[in-house]
Amino acid sequence: MTIRRRASAVVDAFESSTNGAVAMTVGFGFRPEVSRAAEPLQLEGNAHLAALVGMVALALLGGVLVARNRYDGPEAGHETEPDREEFVTDRERVRQLLRDNGGRMKQSNIVDSVDWSKAKVSRLLADLEEDGQITKLRLGRENLVCLPGHEPTASKSPEQAGDD
Repeated sequence: MTIRRRASAVVDAFESSTNGAVAMTVGFGFRPEVSRAAEPLQLEGNAHLAALVGMVALALLGGVLVARNRYDGPEAGHETEPDREEFVTDRERVRQLLRDNGGRMKQSNIVDSVDWSKAKVSRLLADLEEDGQITKLRLGRENLVCLPGHEPTASKSPEQAGDD
């Protein structure tokens, strides 16, 4: 069987499976005959009615989704106040930590209490000391960090100790 006969057999099989619709060329250099023109798919009934039903169904679905989101979400006017912890600056967090611990802490304990590196805590404490918001006292190999007025009396001069 030659290639032309095989191609003709394929085209015949295609035409019989498509009930005589237009066959495509297979690429063997010939044009199969068109038995009849392809007819468009005809809907029985009114196509406008089907489109209208589809739009109504979509509108109902949209309404259900909007209602579900409105009633399942937080109620209007009853918004919860955001957690204050989220809006605390690093400087304020260190000052609050010192207040919670009696006004003084060792620097190593501050590092352990926060999730920051030693370098970040050291820089932050240096900035706070420069601004006069804390006092750092050297105790051997450690620093004692104090809020103003919470320094140990032994660290004050005799005139300052007498003022207290």
